[in-house]
Amino acid sequence: MAGDMDHRRLLLRVVKSIHTTAWFTIEACMAYVLYTGVRGRTDRKTGVAAVVVAGETLIFAANGFHCPLTAVAQDLGDSNGSVTDIYLPRWFARRLPAIHVPLILAAVLLHWRNWRSRAVRDSQRRLLLGR
Repeated sequence: MAGDMDHRRLLLRVVKSIHTTAWFTIEACMAYVLYTGVRGRTDRKTGVAAVVVAGETLIFAANGFHCPLTAVAQDLGDSNGSVTDIYLPRWFARRLPAIHVPLILAAVLLHWRNWRSRAVRDSQRRLLLGR
């Protein structure tokens, strides 16, 4: 019995560690997308980072705006099913969606602005060159 409990606790730590690593990776991608948006650079690397963020967002939304690992954490004995409470401050973990949504909107607007500026420049260049 005690061995089973220790095994479940270890698995819960593994799940939370994996989640925390994934979270930091996704947030690094989000920061990169914002950085390149502010810098006026929209390129392939930005696209890859944006796909990571969009994928995470779609998975989160498709799961009823809950992390899919919540049920796994509950099955392993976590009383509230949180996968972030050990490795992130509780107040921060609870507000992740509220923090993330404005960042995603800002990134979309910045890259739309970049795309629009590039399209206008290309159009003006074609007019000037007659092509």
